[in-house]
Amino acid sequence: MIHNISYRAFVYGTENQEKVESAIKTLFPTSSPQSEFTEGYFKNPVLILHDKITKKRELRDFVKNLDKLKDPDKKRIVNQLENKMDHKGNLFLRFDKQRAYLEDLKVVEHGDSIHVKIKIAAYPAKKEVALKIAREIFGE
Repeated sequence: MIHNISYRAFVYGTENQEKVESAIKTLFPTSSPQSEFTEGYFKNPVLILHDKITKKRELRDFVKNLDKLKDPDKKRIVNQLENKMDHKGNLFLRFDKQRAYLEDLKVVEHGDSIHVKIKIAAYPAKKEVALKIAREIFGE
C-alpha cells in the first residue's frame, strides 16, 4: 500500500524542540528524527527535524494512526486527493504541530505543521492507480 513516508517539521526559535519531537511521535511513534540547522528569512535559527520511514511495521502503524483522524478530516483528504498527489503517486499532507502535541491529529493547510510525503505503492506507478489505493487507505 505504501512504499515509504518522509516527513519534516520546523522548530523555530520560539518553540521547544522536545515538544515538536513529541508531536512527531503522535504520528510516528518509533521514529528518531534527524536534525539539521538552517537560517530563517530574518536570519533566525531554524531546526529541521526529518526522517524517512521504510519499515513495513512502521508504515502499518502510521496507517492505523490515521484512524484517529476525525471523519471530516478523512473526507477532506479524500476530496482533495487529486490536488494533494503528484503524477508519481506521492501524497502530500500537513498535520497541525500543536494539535499533534496534544495527541490530536488534524490535517491543515498552513506551513507551521508536520509536512508528510507518502509514496503510494502503485503498480504501474501512475497517479490514477495511486489515487485508487489512497482512497482505500482513507476508507472510501
